[in-house]
Amino acid sequence: MATDLDGLFDEETYYTGPALSEALVANAERLLGVTLPIAYVEVLRYKNGGSLLRRKFPTRFPTSWADDHFEVRAILGVGGATGIDSPDGGSRHLIEEWEYPSIGVVFAECPSGGHDTVMLDYTKRNATGEPTVAYIDEDRVPRTVADSFNGFLEHLENAD
Repeated sequence: MATDLDGLFDEETYYTGPALSEALVANAERLLGVTLPIAYVEVLRYKNGGSLLRRKFPTRFPTSWADDHFEVRAILGVGGATGIDSPDGGSRHLIEEWEYPSIGVVFAECPSGGHDTVMLDYTKRNATGEPTVAYIDEDRVPRTVADSFNGFLEHLENAD
């Protein structure tokens, strides 16, 4: 099960998609050609995408954002204009527009407006077969930052 979700999202609804259904999840998986991590789908059942309260992700390497972290504005859901499966703003569109590496699914919006992002990396899997999480900076080199989506959530901190 996903980490405790209380205090993860704020009240903003810009990034929130329609009520989640199994059909929406199945359609997104079909369009993207992946099986979404269980923890990610659980988060979307709680809120189908949304702006985050816990936005800071600590790193052991410098990023274009800071010496020791990056920030995540929102987790993207499925369906709707900002969903990962959206033809105009979803993962495939973002990968093409911003020339991110084709390693998986863009699931987060960063404050830089496209210069960096966070992806589910299907080229690297954890022991249970789920994708790891990679941070993509301006150099477009994927850097693994969490062994799983749930691990990603567990490391998010409140920004100072």
